[in-house]
Amino acid sequence: MKLANSLLAVTVAIASLGLTVSVKADTVNARCDVYPKGEDRAVSSSPCTFSQRQGAVEIQLENGKRYDLTPVGNQPGNYRDRNGQPAYRQAGLGDRGQIYRLAAESIFVYWDTAPDGQNSGNTTNGGSAASSAPDAGTTVPQLRDLVGARAGQAENAIRQRGYRFVKADEGGYTYWLEGKTNYCVTIRTDEGRYQSIVYTGGSGDSQK
Repeated sequence: MKLANSLLAVTVAIASLGLTVSVKADTVNARCDVYPKGEDRAVSSSPCTFSQRQGAVEIQLENGKRYDLTPVGNQPGNYRDRNGQPAYRQAGLGDRGQIYRLAAESIFVYWDTAPDGQNSGNTTNGGSAASSAPDAGTTVPQLRDLVGARAGQAENAIRQRGYRFVKADEGGYTYWLEGKTNYCVTIRTDEGRYQSIVYTGGSGDSQK
């Protein structure tokens, strides 16, 4: 009887350990930059944790604030937050991370935990591969004057300055390529006006 009880205890312990490992495997350390809606300057940049289980996303900031996003519909990247507001996952960081657009703010999740775009040591040819590229979320200097402009009237100006339209999505975002650099530029439109015009990655990011 004692032997049976011991075997049962070992089995339970192994099962519990396996459950703990599987849960932890879904959570990774990251860095999160939080941008208020319509702003191109982050109000915070700090360590965070990112979890994804069965499609649901949980982002926990260092200050204790947590975002719970539940997938909706059949289209990947569409969510509802805990208040029932729509949220979207947006391409733009490539393999460096993910962008989540919420009703009142945007969260840039970077897998590299180094602060303010400094990488953790991965270099090519003796330097940082991304050091010459602008940080995601940075306002495009050549288009800064068009923030606040009416979308229909300003679109020609964007083309004339060497930007090529790629696509639009249902969240009010359009994606462009900068002619000289081939960087991806994302424009957010709300109520018919450009609210932000920012860099969001390389050329491949605009196609995702």
